Amino acid sequence: MWRKLIVIASASLSTVLLLSSCEDKVTQCQQLIQVVNAGNSLIDQNKGEQVITSWQLSQDLQVMTTSLKELNLSDPKLKEFKRGFAIIFDDLSQAIAKASQGLGAAKNTQPSTEGREKLQEARMQIDTSLTSAENAGKKFDTLATELNQYCGQSQ
Repeated sequence: MWRKLIVIASASLSTVLLLSSCEDKVTQCQQLIQVVNAGNSLIDQNKGEQVITSWQLSQDLQVMTTSLKELNLSDPKLKEFKRGFAIIFDDLSQAIAKASQGLGAAKNTQPSTEGREKLQEARMQIDTSLTSAENAGKKFDTLATELNQYCGQSQ
């Protein structure tokens, strides 16, 4: 009789621990996804905007990077996702800041030989920045898909 109770108690405890760890994973997934979605919304809202808006977006993405780094996650896989998204948001922030600088330089060029050279340099800076941002965007899409798959397993 006692053996049955011990087995039942052990099985019940294991089930409770498993369910609580799943809830913990679900909660952590939701926290991470919420911050990632907030950063993604910033990008979507500010696509194609002017220099000042681009500069502000760069600053806002730095805030998102900090928010991601401050998330307290215990799940090892979610920690990896968090680190990956923090790197992506940081890369996007830097690329957008450089593009904003290039846009500002292009806007302030004078119609002269020197101005045309500065405009060409600004265009190169913008193109390089856009390529970096595009690469970061592709990494974001891949990581977001992986995160959704991982978090979908726990529900």
